[in-house]
Amino acid sequence: MSPFTPLLRLHDRYVLRERIGLGGMSEVWRADDEVLHRPVAVKALASQLAADPQLRATIQREARAAARLTHPHVTQVYDYGEATLPDRSVVPYLVMELVEGTNLADRLATGPLAWPDAVRMAGQVAAALAAAHRIGVVHRDIKPGNVMLTETGAKVLDFGIAALAGPRLAGQTGELMMGTPAYFAPERMTPGPPDPASDIYSLGALLYRTLTGRAPLPVETWEDVLDVQARHTPVPPLRVPGLPADISELTLACLAPDPARRPTAAQLATRFGAGQPADPPTAILPTVTPVEQPPT
Repeated sequence: MSPFTPLLRLHDRYVLRERIGLGGMSEVWRADDEVLHRPVAVKALASQLAADPQLRATIQREARAAARLTHPHVTQVYDYGEATLPDRSVVPYLVMELVEGTNLADRLATGPLAWPDAVRMAGQVAAALAAAHRIGVVHRDIKPGNVMLTETGAKVLDFGIAALAGPRLAGQTGELMMGTPAYFAPERMTPGPPDPASDIYSLGALLYRTLTGRAPLPVETWEDVLDVQARHTPVPPLRVPGLPADISELTLACLAPDPARRPTAAQLATRFGAGQPADPPTAILPTVTPVEQPPT
């Protein structure tokens, strides 16, 4: 059961209108920001997960990191809050840019994209990842469902639940199991800190699927991930008429089992963007340290 209902007011500012998305970890609502008079998206953590105070703290920390990143191909994070419901439960939520367009997963239901469109889209996603990786943010769930096709290009969703790349905090044994099996980098099955190279694997799987209409490997479940890893199942070569050979090779390089052999997001953005800048104009917003008020 959803913790939210239409017309619920959050933080005396955001009024929920309708639910527009539902997943295993969260739900998304269209809402009105009554202060700035603009539509926004509100993403709320699922009730069963919201009960974990450590997970709430993780989401808040990662929202702060995502809010520092503004980029043409990243969905902007505007705000973070925690709603206390009538039953006294606490539900954390993110307020984000409301993106209008077509979800890539819905588009792929009708078949693959023409290769120039697929490569252009992948270049835009790569540029978004390059900007995120520069400030230590790893997305961890690049997949068609997290890419929107808009009038101004691709937009990557869900940076608000990304993990900060680098060492884990004391007492943490590894990353949360977040992701989608078909786009999941094999090294992530071993506990450890998030690595930008895992996003590159996911992007390679996404581009392969967008070009061919099928996943690069027969993976649907977590057991399948372990199976193809144990069998060292090779990725079939790309056979797309007209696709430049170096683009095909670069796509397969993204899917290398060894993370060190994968290209970087900036390298992909440069090549997939056909000579366009690897990183479009990007603003990394400074963090603001709260000022403690003297006692009165």
